Amino acid sequence: MSDRRPLHIVVLMGGWSAEREVSLSSGKGIAEALESLGHRVTRIDMGRDVAARLAEAKPDVVFNALHGTPGEDGSVQGMMDLLGLTYTHSGLATSVIAIDKILTKNQLVPHGIPMPGGRVVKSAELFAGDPLARPYVLKPVNEGSSVGIASVTADGNYGTPIGRDVEGPWQHFEELLAEPYVRGRELTTAVLGDRALGVTELRPKSGFYDYDAKYTEGLTEHIFPAQIPDEITEACKSIALEAHRLLGCKGCSRADFRWDDERGIDGLFLLEVNTQPGMTPLSLVPEQARHTGMSYPELVQAIVDAALQDRALQEEAV
Repeated sequence: MSDRRPLHIVVLMGGWSAEREVSLSSGKGIAEALESLGHRVTRIDMGRDVAARLAEAKPDVVFNALHGTPGEDGSVQGMMDLLGLTYTHSGLATSVIAIDKILTKNQLVPHGIPMPGGRVVKSAELFAGDPLARPYVLKPVNEGSSVGIASVTADGNYGTPIGRDVEGPWQHFEELLAEPYVRGRELTTAVLGDRALGVTELRPKSGFYDYDAKYTEGLTEHIFPAQIPDEITEACKSIALEAHRLLGCKGCSRADFRWDDERGIDGLFLLEVNTQPGMTPLSLVPEQARHTGMSYPELVQAIVDAALQDRALQEEAV
């Protein structure tokens, strides 16, 4: 593994979020990559005893491969801060803000980052009437991987009206974010450190780019580099980098966009920033890294290196 010293690295994965299976897949690939580089790896499927297990393991670094809550919302980050552990990806404050779509808007929009409008509504309100003019999108305030997203069109939702007995996110979340629907194309940009890796267009074979479309092989076509005007490519990269910086992200992040190609640059909107992007075989960050000449193990090592460098800077500042 070149001149790097072997480390003891805990890969923290699994947990109990809606994204558990994706996290386990990410963690498996990460652990195998780290072992191929000569590191000693301890795999931990997070349970309620996670603090004790981490304290017992005494790792040099924790590779946080959790997705969703509580692994991505600041809870686990705060615990690891208290334990004095070095860990990958963003810290407590950034994680709290970025997992929450409203807090993210509050942080980014005043700095000129284009994001859709909208408002938070109680799910019970939806049964009385639409919170916005149709079409609009309903999504949980603090979930990732397109968990619980519904597109509400003029014809209803999933072909049926919203109702207490109709399957939809209103059955699973007390509050939802209602945003105007942005027609057009799905774009995403990965950021690694201080570099935007590129822009991928995501074309679902049918319907919406939801959880199944993201993680089921063959349901979504990934086009890299995206066949879009240079102006839109550069805007995506610039916005992704600026959002990464404004939120205080560490290591890698992924910015997701919708682009209304009938409106040019005015039709580009940032939807969210994912502070712990997936690292599965179908995930977008490894795919973009590969297209830029970086292997999966090299990407994993770069994320570990970023965590070590950040800890060194923190220690110098004390």
